[in-house]
Amino acid sequence: MGRIGDGDVHAAYVEFRAKESDKCLSAQCIYCQSVRAKNTSRQRSHLLECPNYLNAMKEHNPDNPILHEAVNGNPAQHTPVKTPKKRDLDTMVNGFQGSTSSASHSFPIPKPNLERDFQLSVQLNPKISVGPGIWGQRNWISFISGHWNGRWGKGTVVPGGQDSQLVAPDLSTHIEANYLLQTFDHPPAFISVKTDGWRVGPREVLEKLEDPSQVDDVDPKAYSFRLYVHMETGDARYLHLNTGMWIGSAVRRVIYDAYRVI
Repeated sequence: MGRIGDGDVHAAYVEFRAKESDKCLSAQCIYCQSVRAKNTSRQRSHLLECPNYLNAMKEHNPDNPILHEAVNGNPAQHTPVKTPKKRDLDTMVNGFQGSTSSASHSFPIPKPNLERDFQLSVQLNPKISVGPGIWGQRNWISFISGHWNGRWGKGTVVPGGQDSQLVAPDLSTHIEANYLLQTFDHPPAFISVKTDGWRVGPREVLEKLEDPSQVDDVDPKAYSFRLYVHMETGDARYLHLNTGMWIGSAVRRVIYDAYRVI
C-alpha cells in the first residue's frame, strides 16, 4: 500500500522512456519540466521543493497532502472516506448551481498556467492565391526553411512545410500549417508540427499586413495572431512532446513564441 499522496505525486509527472534501450522509465515534472528516473519517493522529494508545484497547489488545491508535508514537515493524516450524501451525488452528476465558493473548496479545479517553451521562425515562398471559395479567399504558402530553439532542444525547420490560409471578407485570416522540425542531435530526431489559429484585428491594420512595403512598420500589439500548436514524434528522446499542449503568439513575418500549458 502506497503512502498518502502517492496519487498526487504520479499526477504531477509524465512518464516516458528516454532511450529505447532503457529498462526503466523516466518521469518529467509537468510544473518545471525537470526529468528524473521514475521513483515515487524521489519524485515526491522533488515536489516538496518544487516552487512551481507548491505555488500551484497553494492557489488551486490547498488540501494537497504534499503541500501539507512541505509546510508542516509531516504528511497529512489519512481521513476515512465518507459515503457521499444524496445531495453530494446529485451535485457530482448534475453540476454545481448557484454559488461556487464552497464547491470550489470541495472540488478544486486546477488553473492552467503558461510557460514559454520554445521560439520558431520560418522563411516563406511567395503566396499563391488559390482563389475565392465558399468560405473566403484561399491562399497557399510553402516553407523555404527555418530554425527553432527551446528548453528541450534546438534545430531547423525542414524545407517543404505548407501554410494554408483562409481570408474572410473582413480580412481576418484562419491559418493551418504543417511542417517538420529536425533537431541538432546525432542522429537527429524529426518532430511533426501542426498549427492552426487566427490573425485578427482592425481592417486598416490587416490591410497593412498584406502590403510588403508596410508590414514591418505594423506594431504586433495592433493585431492578434494566436495559434494552437500540436507536436508528434516517434523518437524515444522526445516522446514527452506527444502529450504536450502549446499556445503560440506570432507576428506576421511568422515568428512565434510557444507557451506550454501546464
